[in-house]
Amino acid sequence: METTDVAILSTAQVTSLTATQVAGLSTTQVSALETTDVAALSTTQVAALTTTQTGALTTTALGAIETTDLAVLTATQINALSTTNAAALSTAQVAALTTTQVAGLSTTTLNALSTTNVAGLSTTQAAALTSAQTVGLTTTQLGFIETTDLAAITATAINAFTTTN
Repeated sequence: METTDVAILSTAQVTSLTATQVAGLSTTQVSALETTDVAALSTTQVAALTTTQTGALTTTALGAIETTDLAVLTATQINALSTTNAAALSTAQVAALTTTQVAGLSTTTLNALSTTNVAGLSTTQAAALTSAQTVGLTTTQLGFIETTDLAAITATAINAFTTTN
């Protein structure tokens, strides 16, 4: 199927694709999906996206993924996002991440989150942060961590803070 063919599929046609078919789409085909089509993907279809496919999603398409669907992505799939896309995650999308997903975020991905998203981390999400992650937080991001969330971060992760962050 050509990329132009994927772009003209109706939302009903896109939602009828199996997880195997979704996983078989090229990155060019995935990036050609309309925002409404991406928003309509089922949880199973979203979970089937490969890391290269999640990396190929446009910022607008990524924003259309429902929070319940985003929660099925692995940290590896999320880490495949560009820093621009990671920064564009909505507060609701970041809040929907599981502690396993948060603990698996790369320093680059975590560092790309907006200060609003860092401030929106729950206490359990903050507690999942590792020392490798906290060392990469910017001074500005650290300033937005709520005191209750900061108290939940392990001593090891706190000790990783440097004088420059």
